[in-house]
Amino acid sequence: MAELFTALGLMSGTSLDGIDVAVIRTDGDAVVEIGPAHTVAYAPALRDELRALLGRRDADPALRQTERRFTDAHGDAINLLLTKYAINNYDLNIIGFHGQTLSHRPEDVWTWQIGDGQRLANRCGVPVIHDFRRADVANGGQGAPFVPLYHRALAAQLPERPVAILNIGGVANVTWIGEAPDEILAFDTGPGNAPIDDWVLHRMGMVRDEGGALAAAGRVAQDRVAAVLKRGFFARKPPKSLDRQDFLSSMADGLSLEDGAATLLAVTVGAIAQSRDHMPVAPQRWLVAGGGRHNGTMMHSLREVLGVQVDPVEAVGWRGDALEAEAFAYLAVRSLKGLPLSLPSTTGCRTPTRGGVLWTPDQPATALRVAKAAER
Repeated sequence: MAELFTALGLMSGTSLDGIDVAVIRTDGDAVVEIGPAHTVAYAPALRDELRALLGRRDADPALRQTERRFTDAHGDAINLLLTKYAINNYDLNIIGFHGQTLSHRPEDVWTWQIGDGQRLANRCGVPVIHDFRRADVANGGQGAPFVPLYHRALAAQLPERPVAILNIGGVANVTWIGEAPDEILAFDTGPGNAPIDDWVLHRMGMVRDEGGALAAAGRVAQDRVAAVLKRGFFARKPPKSLDRQDFLSSMADGLSLEDGAATLLAVTVGAIAQSRDHMPVAPQRWLVAGGGRHNGTMMHSLREVLGVQVDPVEAVGWRGDALEAEAFAYLAVRSLKGLPLSLPSTTGCRTPTRGGVLWTPDQPATALRVAKAAER
């Protein structure tokens, strides 16, 4: 049997809602066991700091202070999980630390996720893999989406083919899996929750349109939706990816609160529907992860426009709030083993690409405990 690793993954996505933490056991190919998981919301002050940094491509002392607070928040989130589930840090072989994306411009061979891998490794006494995306971008890839290989591992036992696994975070992305294991295609479909979240935040001080209630009460400005969906991004063949700032809430400027929410939601749903044009065969079923699956109005709209079964991933026993954190635990193990994290069909990289940077704790005693745990 292949060597198994106990890995903890961390994800803080473009929705800026908080930190997902999850533990799995894997050999880097199959997912053997799903362990505990939880989510810790960002403190409002830290969320505001991160939001103000979106789009930045340069570092200064103030940004580095935010990065340290951000990293320490991840350390706190890990400690909460370890305490809650009575797990020792030396039972973990590796931590996969995604970081927070500030800017993503693969056309400029640029992607930036802040986070201090050495600081987190020292804090937790566990080796950390960070900086997952950069090698892919350097090899001609989009650097996103980066969860498809984990989707493929989870979907190995699903009866439906082809199947689409849709993640609706700040940006929405899809993984299409065909009949054969090597039939996989992934790309960003367009905006996800980010424009809607920003719309209600700026007008109501709310972090989201809870359940899609505002959108359900509004009328869609169809002309605006049609105009947005004619943008060049949607016709471009995948793989392709977006920055969170590529589609803004200003798409709804001048509309009422409810009509703006309805219109922005319709853009997200319309973009997902158009994504089928790029798939070799239309999916028989869509499984939805990310915060968008909690938006009842969005899920209803998706079922209407897609015309096939659309379910939250919980319908097949997966954890929608933990899925991306699990994925970065899985990718951390693949990185340790020198396995590819991305493929030409998932990011557009020239060849299957390894990646990630390993940081080891600088306290010898802690490092020794980790080494012994890895031998078990």
